[in-house]
Amino acid sequence: MSAEERQREIVGTARRTGSVEVGALAATLGVARETVRRDLRVLESHGLLRRTHGGAYPVESAGFETTLAFRGTLHVPEKRRIAAAAADLLGDAETVFVDEGFTPQLIAEALPRDRQLTVVTASLAAAGVLADVDTFTVLLLGGRLRGGTLATVDHWTTAMLSGFVIDLAFIGANGVSREHGLTTPDPAVSEVKAQAIRSARRRIFVGVHTKFGAVSFCRFAQIGDFESIVTSTGLPAPEAHRYSLLGPQVIRV
Repeated sequence: MSAEERQREIVGTARRTGSVEVGALAATLGVARETVRRDLRVLESHGLLRRTHGGAYPVESAGFETTLAFRGTLHVPEKRRIAAAAADLLGDAETVFVDEGFTPQLIAEALPRDRQLTVVTASLAAAGVLADVDTFTVLLLGGRLRGGTLATVDHWTTAMLSGFVIDLAFIGANGVSREHGLTTPDPAVSEVKAQAIRSARRRIFVGVHTKFGAVSFCRFAQIGDFESIVTSTGLPAPEAHRYSLLGPQVIRV
């Protein structure tokens, strides 16, 4: 197991269980305690974990976020598969909302270019991907730009979004759980996502399996608000079935 694979495993364990201990990780991963401590220091420097005495906990559950750039280094093959599968669910939609985040950005890249489409987004990155597509009309929502995610928020953003009726919204989240629904650490981001859900006729959640079971500060939707959940095969089939009982079709790719 490479250092990158080991660190991904540590983050996944932390998000599933709420915390990790150095000794337990060393035994599970078959490495020295000092190797685990070094991994924890690296993950803390990237904003994924906060170290404690003898272990660490995931910072997203404590109200912190990672940057868009760092999200683009984790689970990239899985995120590309999710994006392609989500884009295949476009159906006859003529207007689409693309959320902020790396996986929604990949959805923007995967949207078919051979049809007329209006794309609404708060994401500067997603808008940049689509700006030169002749068949697309791109509406970038105005507002305060968040440096870490390159997305707009606050009342300017939600006011503009509230004026639209959108056929399909692709939505991401920092955490997804059957008990607490979809959550994100920042209240301003939560408001934009909630408005997108109110404005859209159809809603699809996209996110890798590490999102499941994690809970952040602000809830903006329930599982039943979505027609589909598109995630990676790292989400066990029995757990995917439990989510499907709440309403949405769960697609694992």
